[in-house]
Amino acid sequence: MKHSFVHVLGLVLLLSGCSTTPVAPLQSAQPPTPIYVPAGANNGVWERVVDVLHEYHFTIAREDRREGVIETDYKPGASVLEPWHQDSVGAAQRWESTLQSIRRRVVITFAPVSDGGNFVNVRVDKQIEDLQGPATSSTGAATLRENQPLDRDIDRIVGQTQPSTWLPRGTDPSLEHTIMARIRTALKQ
Repeated sequence: MKHSFVHVLGLVLLLSGCSTTPVAPLQSAQPPTPIYVPAGANNGVWERVVDVLHEYHFTIAREDRREGVIETDYKPGASVLEPWHQDSVGAAQRWESTLQSIRRRVVITFAPVSDGGNFVNVRVDKQIEDLQGPATSSTGAATLRENQPLDRDIDRIVGQTQPSTWLPRGTDPSLEHTIMARIRTALKQ
């Protein structure tokens, strides 16, 4: 009996994405080198960059072509049970997002150059959730009991005592390098 449980547990871990998650190559903590786009190749670059962000399931929060900025909304980090989301690069990032609430947003800037071209740069901001206190609801107090009359008090399920705050964790160089490599590939097509 014990052996079958271990085999089932191993199969669940295998199928959950632990081994199917692509391992990120060792990358430095340095930000990626901006991509130079010559003046003649500027057509369609903006749309290709937006398409790449959509491949990573980021929602666009703001686009401003005059300022040369594309910003996304914050997206919760992908856990080991979500191998189809690519925003958690590598096993360590996936486990961190599984065990702790992590969120990321992408800011892409287009810096004009004197010859009419642009430098495209990617920055990924990463934040970790900081709960001020434990949630005060419990399943025992919120469930209906057979021996008591129906109580319509909906204040039993309170939720968090205070809203959670998000603490900056700096940038995510692994995701920056991955998105930059995908943009390079998209611009060559």
